[in-house]
Amino acid sequence: MEAKLLLCGITVAVSVVVALLYDKVVERSFTLGRSANANMDNILPLVKNTIPPLTSKKHKGQDGRIGVLGGCQEYTGAPYFAAISALKVGADLSHVFCTRDAATVIKSYSPELIVHPVLDSPNAVEEVEKWLPRLHSLVVGPGLGRQDMLLKNAKAIIEKSKSRGIPIVIDADGLWLVAKEPSVIQGYRRGILTPNIMEFSRLYEAMHHEPMDSTNLRGCAQQLSVAMGNVTVVLKGEEDVITDGNMVMTCSQAGSGRRCGGQGDLLSGALGVFAHWALSSSAEATKGVSPTLLAAFGATSLTRQCNRQAFHKHGRSTTTSDMIQEICVAFRKLFES
Repeated sequence: MEAKLLLCGITVAVSVVVALLYDKVVERSFTLGRSANANMDNILPLVKNTIPPLTSKKHKGQDGRIGVLGGCQEYTGAPYFAAISALKVGADLSHVFCTRDAATVIKSYSPELIVHPVLDSPNAVEEVEKWLPRLHSLVVGPGLGRQDMLLKNAKAIIEKSKSRGIPIVIDADGLWLVAKEPSVIQGYRRGILTPNIMEFSRLYEAMHHEPMDSTNLRGCAQQLSVAMGNVTVVLKGEEDVITDGNMVMTCSQAGSGRRCGGQGDLLSGALGVFAHWALSSSAEATKGVSPTLLAAFGATSLTRQCNRQAFHKHGRSTTTSDMIQEICVAFRKLFES
């Protein structure tokens, strides 16, 4: 009898250990960090699967036509950073839909961008809508500002984009709009929100009517995604928490301590491209993982790698312009090596 009890006890103990190890493996497989390398092995190859190969048989526009909705008199750098980053990541064409005051300034930054000075025009929604059939994804918010007219136009353009099934990345002042009117993106499974901690806190309180638990950011991010109808949430921070409400993964790819303005714009522009690639990929390529999660993981990994490389060269003097110059090498290191 004692032998049977001892054997039973050993069996239970082994079962508990196996279960704990299994849970740990699952957690590790969706966490990238110094102590968890499984994600680099399991997730980055899936991101790579979604990246279209370069070939001479393609025509201009096939690998991505990205729109950036934002840019006003006060903020011209943010839409430029987002749009040029999209091009550097691999989009073929990058459009900026901004106010008239911002257009000439943004054009002067780069001849690579297609700039439309329509966002504050009386027929802004119609002017942007006619371009939507040509766009593969839309980034809303960089340099948008908070004028009522601009937010109203942005809301209407988001609705038009949703009706066409266009992936929509919302950042910066676009998140201010979402906090005021969550229904603008709620339930749209091709929507991706990229808040920093302050923007996230505002969104969380708008949906839950109580402060977030700062000791459980993973849980709060998942709760927000569920409340928003399972849109993908990318909570930027010391580690980036990425969730669609069902799965949670974190990206702790080494970056640096430098936090200059504009890094979020690089992320949003890159994410617009990755979202198009991932959502255009086959289920076989993504292995059942949500395309928007893969896109977010790819964009956050790339942004962090750019930050790390730029900081290695420039230290405290690092700016987002320095990071953008690192996109080519960072992309090759992460996705083509």
